[in-house]
Amino acid sequence: MSDTTDFGFREVPRTQKASMVREVFESVAPRYDLMNDLMSLGIHRIWKRIFVNSIAASPRETLLDLAGGTGDIAFGALARGAKRVILTDVNPAMLEVAQKRALDRGITTGLDFAVVDAEHIPLPDRSVEKVSIAFGLRNCTDKSAVLREARRVLRPGGRFHCLEFSKVAIEPLAKVYDVWSFKVLPEIGARVAKDRDSYEYLAESIRRFPDQETLEDMMRDAGLERVAHRNLSGGIVAIHSGWRL
Repeated sequence: MSDTTDFGFREVPRTQKASMVREVFESVAPRYDLMNDLMSLGIHRIWKRIFVNSIAASPRETLLDLAGGTGDIAFGALARGAKRVILTDVNPAMLEVAQKRALDRGITTGLDFAVVDAEHIPLPDRSVEKVSIAFGLRNCTDKSAVLREARRVLRPGGRFHCLEFSKVAIEPLAKVYDVWSFKVLPEIGARVAKDRDSYEYLAESIRRFPDQETLEDMMRDAGLERVAHRNLSGGIVAIHSGWRL
């Protein structure tokens, strides 16, 4: 394994990436939800709604939500009928926002919070029915380790779900998307969040993330089966899923 890894378009020591990503999300946490609306023109809400519906956690199932951020997936899963959601994130600042949002929504049962590194999940083998991660896998240092850990904690018959930015499949859209990502998004970050650098990193991290087919291969290598993906918005994002059988 290389001693370096990607941090946007830069190569950095593997041991430093986690702390660098943590700094990014500590910076963006207070305006994270507003910035998501601005950056995606509100479309992220539709993507997440489709994602939650695809997870389809039932009243008999526990969902482990990795890199859960400010809680959108967790809240959606509970509203759809999940028995229990464990909302985790490596960044306490993001979880603090999620906890405040949960209180504002009157959510007092069925939701647990934990600071968790998705590469080292502190749960027993075969302990949950569903695992999800939305817009978080690309920020992990060892993505394959996250996939292996997700499979480990899944019960047989359990399913892993990932929502992530991916490779745009429509060429004219790809050109527009590049302008939006590298010109518009950093400017929005500078004006609204007073943080151009963090949003430049986020745009760059999307381009460094594996494409749909490569991520499917990584999931299979981690031991997941019946791996599949579904493109949304022309491949700007994709939902990947795989089973532990």
